[in-house]
Amino acid sequence: MKIHYLQHVPFETPAKILDWARDRGHTIRATHLYQDDPLPGMDDFDLLVVMGGPMGVHDEDQYPWLRQEKGFIQDACSAEKKIIGICLGAQLLALVLGAEVRRNPVKEIGWHKVVFTPLAWESPLFKGLPGTMTAFHWHGDTFAIPSGAHHIASSDGCVNQAFSLDHRIVGLQFHIESTPDSISSLIENCRDELEEEGEYIQEEKEIVSELRRCDEMHKHLYTLLDALAGE
Repeated sequence: MKIHYLQHVPFETPAKILDWARDRGHTIRATHLYQDDPLPGMDDFDLLVVMGGPMGVHDEDQYPWLRQEKGFIQDACSAEKKIIGICLGAQLLALVLGAEVRRNPVKEIGWHKVVFTPLAWESPLFKGLPGTMTAFHWHGDTFAIPSGAHHIASSDGCVNQAFSLDHRIVGLQFHIESTPDSISSLIENCRDELEEEGEYIQEEKEIVSELRRCDEMHKHLYTLLDALAGE
């Protein structure tokens, strides 16, 4: 399988997704949008991965490449490509599918429980995951569930944590791909957000003390990606 990912900032990489792709023998290439890399042709990939970033989906004045990226994601949806979006990537997917993206009532940063809906248990993509999992989060925005998509997961701090459409498009608000290194990079580059007060904003020491949770999270990542890839 040919995998292509869209990266918005240097410090938010596909992290463990890269390991999964290599372990499964897939080829993987990238477009670093912050470097004005060219986007691939539709025939150049089978699975598109859209990563996170600190910007919002509407910040086109500051990040002009967002306009082109949205059009590209829309084309990939129309071409019936397999797509997974994470955090900002999920919000971009939801937006091009006609759903609203807005500020979440609270920021959600750190390790928080995600609860899967009954629709997840019926999904060929999510049925191999447990009813609940503790995942890593770092977001202030949220998406509405696109028309025709299934609401897959929620958390106490954010109702819409995941959606799927046609068993080939997946949006995840949480960072199932995170590794200790990628979390350290997020903290290093976005530490000012940890200084804010909020019920769902953990302190840095609390986040770091729970890094062991990555191993369990990665088992669920592999299960989900294997299902999406049809393996």
